[in-house]
Amino acid sequence: MSHLQYQRAKYVLKQAGVIAYPTEAVYGLGCDPDSQIAVQKILTLKQRHWSKGLILIASDFNQLEPYVLPLDVEIEQQVLTTWAQKQVVTWLLPANPKTPKWLRGQSDKIAVRVTHHPIAAKLCETYGKPLVSTSANPSGQAPAKTGFRVRQMFKQKLDYVVAGDVGKQDKPSEIRDALTQQVLRS
Repeated sequence: MSHLQYQRAKYVLKQAGVIAYPTEAVYGLGCDPDSQIAVQKILTLKQRHWSKGLILIASDFNQLEPYVLPLDVEIEQQVLTTWAQKQVVTWLLPANPKTPKWLRGQSDKIAVRVTHHPIAAKLCETYGKPLVSTSANPSGQAPAKTGFRVRQMFKQKLDYVVAGDVGKQDKPSEIRDALTQQVLRS
């Protein structure tokens, strides 16, 4: 992907826009997590209720720190180790009370992941903060795996579709609760 495409995505994100981009397994819909307007656009596109919460992806843990409470050393080490080993794991971590409800839903935790997909990671790096990341599909439909399929599903309702291939992962990320160790999605 060219430098110009990342700058275009950054511009759209700053304007409370919604982008679609490749991730480890499927195309994702993303936006600035601090823009309630943009998050609402995603929820409307997905026909999803806000109470479920959303995932944030980042290029590194530092980008996620403002959204989570400080972690116990052992828990932080476990979380960081899975990401260092390039495991595709989304962790539920205790949310900072300042983290908006539109991100965490009705939970006091927030779902976060450091992405290793080169395009998704570079988008976060270029934007300088995490992105909302949810599969590119209306609720109940199969997630899109190509930019072409994203355009078919959403027509002109997206502000920008980032070109690229999804990763080799055959299913969405595993979701684990860092405090209880419960696997919520395997």
